[in-house]
Amino acid sequence: MSKWLRALASVLLAASCGSGGSVGESPSNLEDACAILGERPGYIRAFKAAERKWGVPVHVQMATIYQESKFKSDARTPFRYSMGVIPYGRQSSAFGYSQALDGTWDEYLEATGKRRARRDDIHDATDFMGWYMSGTRDGLGISLRDARNQYLAYHEGRTGFKRGSFNQKAWLVRVADDVGSRAVVYEVQLANCRAAR
Repeated sequence: MSKWLRALASVLLAASCGSGGSVGESPSNLEDACAILGERPGYIRAFKAAERKWGVPVHVQMATIYQESKFKSDARTPFRYSMGVIPYGRQSSAFGYSQALDGTWDEYLEATGKRRARRDDIHDATDFMGWYMSGTRDGLGISLRDARNQYLAYHEGRTGFKRGSFNQKAWLVRVADDVGSRAVVYEVQLANCRAAR
């Protein structure tokens, strides 16, 4: 084996080993809000900043991010396959913690002037969610504390929510119910959590 191939094999082997908190990796215990914040202290600063700026409670942000990306910074939608085996692109352009679509992310960048914002940065992702959800409150009258309906409008878009497109998707209504329930659980956990202070 040539030196070049050995070096390449070593680099690939090293890259595949051990992942103690590497980029993109989810926190280890997603069922416990305190454990999430204890493992990733930078998260609470991002959540609190978005809460101060946009009014979206921390537990609503956390429940939405759990559903969208499981707190994985570089989350993407699965590939689509032709004939069951040939990948030909992803299901959508959703990316990052918030799973923001390209078009909606571009609207956010334009509206806020944050040209350097990135979907895989927790501070930018939570700011995006706050921006979007506060617009949903203003446009549709959905409370920022209503994680279930905010999620439905987030997933379907405001126009889709107005049309009630989610009513044809029983699976999505179940998911939104789960987001609402998780938000309540996270809220109770955060009330007793030092990491959230």
